[in-house]
Amino acid sequence: MQIRYGFHIELTLDQPTTLVTLMDIHPSRRADVIGETPLQSSQHVPIETFIDGYGNVSRRLTADAGALALTLEGIVRDSGRHDDVDESADALPPSELPADVLPFLMGSRYCENDLLSNFAWAQFGHIVGGWARVQAICDFVHDRLRFSYAEARETRTAAQAMEERTGVCRDFTHLAIALCRCMNIPARFCNGYLGDIGVPPDPAPMDFNAWFEAHLGGRWRTFDARHNQPRIGRILISRGRDAADVAMITSFGRHQLPVFTVITEELPEREASEKVTLAA
Repeated sequence: MQIRYGFHIELTLDQPTTLVTLMDIHPSRRADVIGETPLQSSQHVPIETFIDGYGNVSRRLTADAGALALTLEGIVRDSGRHDDVDESADALPPSELPADVLPFLMGSRYCENDLLSNFAWAQFGHIVGGWARVQAICDFVHDRLRFSYAEARETRTAAQAMEERTGVCRDFTHLAIALCRCMNIPARFCNGYLGDIGVPPDPAPMDFNAWFEAHLGGRWRTFDARHNQPRIGRILISRGRDAADVAMITSFGRHQLPVFTVITEELPEREASEKVTLAA
């Protein structure tokens, strides 16, 4: 299948401000991009592209005070398959993990292993098998938290989500990641596009989505505590320890975000062939 993706955001800057963005498709999916417009900016300023410490595509620009609009659109080819499921995949002991996986066992800004460890072992310690344990964590988080945009808070941590029992997709993801790490299962935060493909339409406004990957059977596996079912059409943008590593926009100065539009939709076959006119 082919999926149209993109975003249009408008910011209001109080002063000349440097921004770092993380909204480009991840390098691991670039080979699937059929066509993509260049990033369009309403201000004619230089835009630097670089790879950050986690392998994500970042951009840096310095904009003048006032209005700034950023727009990008593309089409990606996708297998149309659901997320892989391998119930036999088990967790490796920390002594056997690759060195580059070990940081994803540690606590981080939004994932407080120390505050949740006793609960995690009491709740999930009896479950045999890495996949079964991660799925039990997803089931627990999915049932415990109530999704609510109106109660979103950018400072909410995993332990706070656990206590408050509400949040948005990043909160579901942070809590699941923290509980996995408490059980010595490496887990990392993922941000990307996820349209309503193969599922009933979600009445909530389209947004970037958060899910996570757990290291099982010697490789990273996709899990989603908010939706808690294998999905079609994930388009990865970025990975990190938690949301602090993959902020959509990091602003070195005050700003407002009056317009934020995300596009993710499957293209009918005929329309897809007509739309491959985007600049590669």
